[in-house]
Amino acid sequence: MAAFALTVVSALALVAPPARLGAPASRAGRGVPARPMAAARVAMGAINIDGVRIGPPPDLPSLLLHNRIVYVGTGLVPQVAELIVAQLLYIQFDSGDKPYFMYINSPGTASQDGMTGFETDAFAIADTMRYIRPEAQTICLGMAYGTAAMLLASGARGKRAMLPNAVAMLHQPRSRTQGQASDISLRAKEVLYNRRVLASLLAERCGRQLGTVEEDMGRTKYLTAEECKAYGLVDTVLQSDASLPAVPTFMNKL
Repeated sequence: MAAFALTVVSALALVAPPARLGAPASRAGRGVPARPMAAARVAMGAINIDGVRIGPPPDLPSLLLHNRIVYVGTGLVPQVAELIVAQLLYIQFDSGDKPYFMYINSPGTASQDGMTGFETDAFAIADTMRYIRPEAQTICLGMAYGTAAMLLASGARGKRAMLPNAVAMLHQPRSRTQGQASDISLRAKEVLYNRRVLASLLAERCGRQLGTVEEDMGRTKYLTAEECKAYGLVDTVLQSDASLPAVPTFMNKL
């Protein structure tokens, strides 16, 4: 019986809550009061190293969104499209009069980790860009492939730009459907419909004939920054940071 009582006491000791920081030690302890919490706290803000103030790392996504900057830096898979649409709606709620900036470096509906998005994800972003009142200033850095090129062209006319070494690519929607013949037939109809919608959006934004765009999309077509300007995807090729449309205000606060 004594052994059982000892076991119960040991178990209660294991699940008992730890002593509160800053409270004095119990009489059963060493008799030395615990160190006050204020003196033991580790500073979580800025620190000084050799007299130089170094702050904590900034929350870049929040800072960018606060300054009305949307960065599309990955494939347009459903999770990414959902986040971008939410950011655009927030920008509309924050201020319906100020423009916003969309920086694009995206392979379109494909991503490097093998995930594949749907053209409808990109269409949702494009429709939201039209739905909200603030105008979009789009800037491509790196690449804008497929549906990402369509988003680049969806910016406000006169405010679509590319960096000198950025590349765009036009191609038609792809399908990896497997299964019964009826399923493949349905997917083929959807691909043809999405191809038509994508070509229509590009033709409208680039000021070109629909047939011309459909022909260019028939096979993969790469365009340099200057070729994109001639094609109508963008209006300007940025040569230096002095020609950028805006300087983020948060840079002065870091």
